[in-house]
Amino acid sequence: MQIEEVRNKRQAKEFLRVPKILYRNDTTWVCPLDREIEAVFDPEKNTFFRHGTATRFVTKNDKGKLTGRIAAFIDDKSARTHDQPTGGIGFFECINDQGATNLLFDTAKEWLASRRMEAMDGPVNFGETDKYWGLLVEGFSHPAYEIAYNYPYYQELFENYGFQTYYNQEGFHLDITRPLPERFARIATWLMNKEEYSFEHFSWKEIHRYVNDFAEVYNQAWASFKKNFEPMQPAYIIHTLKKARMIIEEEFIWIAYKNGKPIAIYLMYPDLNQILKHLDGRMHPWNMLKFLYLKHTKTITRARGVLMGVIHEFQGRGVEAAIIMKLQEMFRRKPHYTEIEFSWVGDFNPKMKNIFLSVGSIPAKKYKTYRYLFDREKPFKRYPIPVSNK
Repeated sequence: MQIEEVRNKRQAKEFLRVPKILYRNDTTWVCPLDREIEAVFDPEKNTFFRHGTATRFVTKNDKGKLTGRIAAFIDDKSARTHDQPTGGIGFFECINDQGATNLLFDTAKEWLASRRMEAMDGPVNFGETDKYWGLLVEGFSHPAYEIAYNYPYYQELFENYGFQTYYNQEGFHLDITRPLPERFARIATWLMNKEEYSFEHFSWKEIHRYVNDFAEVYNQAWASFKKNFEPMQPAYIIHTLKKARMIIEEEFIWIAYKNGKPIAIYLMYPDLNQILKHLDGRMHPWNMLKFLYLKHTKTITRARGVLMGVIHEFQGRGVEAAIIMKLQEMFRRKPHYTEIEFSWVGDFNPKMKNIFLSVGSIPAKKYKTYRYLFDREKPFKRYPIPVSNK
């Protein structure tokens, strides 16, 4: 077994080929776009390189055939906010072989340790937590866009190596063809009829106003959940939205207001995986035409809920219910949509889990984010649960 660090175009292509080889007989897996994975490791496209570094490795057997891959990275803004300097590993794929797996994990650990890291979390992303984060351990059905999917045996490979659960995550499915629970609908209607509350969906014509309001809520709602929290800048949101303009639907982004002040946000995407399943990770001219055709013929029937945030003082007052009701009203005008997947909710955020359960969602998938301490004698600590949520 041999391992190579990705340093040239040939090796970068091999990194992309590994999952295509491993999942070639798995009809559930969806190949992400090559260019989106490459962008994660491009300093000109990934802003995390401004305060971090990353590398990639691929493994081959004695006959030169690809058997696995892994990425290792350090985000200098968050690495030293833990009990020990902690890096990350992600984009792990491997044959069902503990020896090959250990080679990948050992190599990533050595790379991180040489840069003064003392632990590694994984599988995680060198970027935002809503993408490629966590290991799927239950619910091996269709993966939503940018959400983890892997073979069931990966859990054993991680845990045999010594990774321990840092926190658990859940994905929820909501059948939007069914009416909302009576109590939930009653609360939503009551709040929506109050004059001081209003609900608006995003509009490209007023992009700057809505983005500023979105950022204001996000930065207040998420500060308590993230160590060394870095406020989201409106310019970053605008860049992200414009990059995804082909797929963004204005009514998939909502902002709630009280007396004109933004107090809650909701963001979802059409589940592009229903189209990407037919493209094999490549967006050449023919596949672009295929993409547009499939989009036009309403191939996408699912939406992926990316985030919901409510400023603390307005949580539990029915704002979340009202947003969900607005979504249901919208989906009546788009009847080809039948399902929302909310992914993901950490076990450190039981309030959000309860909201999804109360609207009629069902737990459908479970994920784990692991941590591995390099000093095997050091006591392990899970991700802290805020006192207010216990």
